[in-house]
Amino acid sequence: MSQWFEDFKTYLPKYLPAEAQANLFAELSQFPNNIDRRLYTLRLLNEMNLFQGDGLASLWVADLPNERIGRTRVMILSNTCDIAPDNKRLLGPRILYCPIISFPKYQNLLNSEADLPVDFSLTDHLEAIRKQHNSSMFYLPKNEKLGEEGIAVLDRINNCDAQAVDLSELVKTRLFTLSDYGFYLFLYKLSLHLTRIREGIARN
Repeated sequence: MSQWFEDFKTYLPKYLPAEAQANLFAELSQFPNNIDRRLYTLRLLNEMNLFQGDGLASLWVADLPNERIGRTRVMILSNTCDIAPDNKRLLGPRILYCPIISFPKYQNLLNSEADLPVDFSLTDHLEAIRKQHNSSMFYLPKNEKLGEEGIAVLDRINNCDAQAVDLSELVKTRLFTLSDYGFYLFLYKLSLHLTRIREGIARN
């Protein structure tokens, strides 16, 4: 194993066994040319627990200041421990999530948009999303339940009471669970979107 991998291991999840860490690194080393179904795992699909990064078929979403509320596909942003059923809180746990929009519909919307900047390249924009270069969007490859390519829109965060999700129905309503590779990539994108330690602003 090369020295640079030994250095990189510092930033890999410590709970993974050596073989899983090596597999995760192998996937990360191929980024962004392996953003496909390898982002998902089948191992946890039958678990009756919500996991951070899970896709769900339907939860309530608002788009304020529009007062209309509807149900749509969502991706869970809350960390797994916070929304675990045995994590009791005085106020009760809330689930943070963002909507998943259709990649083809987003593409069609931009195709019909007349007000785009002169130097805007739709091809380059869509390719940037697919390669996870857009910090406010997490690209989701097509799988059986998702049915099409999707985009989790990270700057459209909603929340609801954790009890709104029927854990006994998760096997039916869960669209995907992220693999080690997908989860690592998701956490990186989420932290990049929400936090910038080097924001370049003097605050004192």
